[in-house]
Amino acid sequence: MKLKDLIEMYEGKKKTFGNQAYKHVSELLAEAKEVHMKDFLEHPTPQGNHQQSWNSFKGHNLEGLITHIIEDEVKSLGLKLVRGDKLERTKSENLSKELSEVKQRLWIDFGEFGAQLPDLDIVVFNPRTYNIVAIISSKVTLRERIAQTGYWKIKLFNNKPTKHVKVFFFTLDEDGTMTKKTSMKKGRVIVEVDTDGGYVMSETQIEETSKVKMFDKFINDLKELVDEQRQ
Repeated sequence: MKLKDLIEMYEGKKKTFGNQAYKHVSELLAEAKEVHMKDFLEHPTPQGNHQQSWNSFKGHNLEGLITHIIEDEVKSLGLKLVRGDKLERTKSENLSKELSEVKQRLWIDFGEFGAQLPDLDIVVFNPRTYNIVAIISSKVTLRERIAQTGYWKIKLFNNKPTKHVKVFFFTLDEDGTMTKKTSMKKGRVIVEVDTDGGYVMSETQIEETSKVKMFDKFINDLKELVDEQRQ
């Protein structure tokens, strides 16, 4: 099973649910896991651990699926996307001029310990100026990496060249951490305080705030951000 298979499955969901298909990504992944198991039984990994193999596949390809879901609308705003792993794993000299410039604008200075790239899932940038607009971190549940996302937001904000970069968190919220704005769970508190916003891809309606919203609000928020930066 590959990313293209997930994309085909998502397009099938769109035929049924239209612009609400994003609420059914968890359901899609559950269906994909069954197909992945059949593939695994035919071609098992040396460790023979399907759950480990599935977790790796799911985490990596959720980023790719989200990129597919938002890419056309992001492009309509005059912006582009690049997967973070492409920047992290490819030497600058082997990247296109465009992506090399983007990567150069993401380094964070750690003084005597050198420069490091922040954790990147998806990068949104302006292809005319190479300006980084936002970094998106995407996970099935908040407990997987929300603290790290908050940490990198702080590092980006305190690093002058990256001070303007917004950090957003996309989640399927399968553990329900984002549901309530009263008596918030720790993960949601981190999203509210230490990121620029969280977007939930779930059938469960959440209690929204100015920082935590359903996923369908993202493109409009991004448009407003772009308009502000152009002023």
